[in-house]
Amino acid sequence: MLVAIFADLPRADGLVGRLQSLLAPLTFGATLLWLWEVTVRALEVPRVILPAPSAIWARILRSTDVLWVDFVQTFVKGALSGYAIGVGAALVFALLVDRSDFLRRGLLPVGNFLAALPIIGTAPIMVMWFGFDWPSKAAVVVAMVFFPMLVNTVQGLAATEAMQRDLMRTYNASWGQSLLKLRLPAAMPFIFNGLKIASTLALIGAIVAEFFGSPTRGMGFRISTEVGRLQLDMVWAEIAVAALAGSLFYGIIALVEKGVTFWHPSQRGR
Repeated sequence: MLVAIFADLPRADGLVGRLQSLLAPLTFGATLLWLWEVTVRALEVPRVILPAPSAIWARILRSTDVLWVDFVQTFVKGALSGYAIGVGAALVFALLVDRSDFLRRGLLPVGNFLAALPIIGTAPIMVMWFGFDWPSKAAVVVAMVFFPMLVNTVQGLAATEAMQRDLMRTYNASWGQSLLKLRLPAAMPFIFNGLKIASTLALIGAIVAEFFGSPTRGMGFRISTEVGRLQLDMVWAEIAVAALAGSLFYGIIALVEKGVTFWHPSQRGR
């Protein structure tokens, strides 16, 4: 009921309005955590089945040094580096595909096929090629984010109408001028859609790749080893850190999108 009250409150302007929009989801999340804590304590659920949120929080506080090392190894080195390489290469290839009908007809269908390959099959191959440290995880992330980003960008570059392109031709605009002043701005909603999809895939890819070979650090390595030791509170602590990092990363991209594509109908009224 409290969540419904917060959701129905009249929205204020500016920063207060943005903070106000967080009340409903924060209250809903706190309610879920309270129900989780009460249920586990009331039913005396064993710790190896489902630890209480308070136990997970206590484990986070006791293991901040380990969690930080794992965060740097998996998120900063593996996921972020692979994400930057993958989306950067996809943007460059999208421009080449846009200029070449041969690549558009030949590469995109192959790209859709490769994007459907299961990570559980490609990750061990990447680990064998690039070793056990973070470069192999970054390679898995590149393979996961490249084609979704490429397909979204190519679709975005084709999103302009024929009349708009004809207008640029009447101005004698070159391909570069047309790209910078018309087609790239029109493609921004598609590009940010690809960036948001890739942000979630990057962290998943880096964690899963660590299951197939890793030095003695990293979120995936820690989860697999702590499950074997029945330390489920540590597993949930790693999951909580990964979820928080992934949500913050996604939120940063969404904020940048809101500033860049403020003119798009999808951003109006938010």
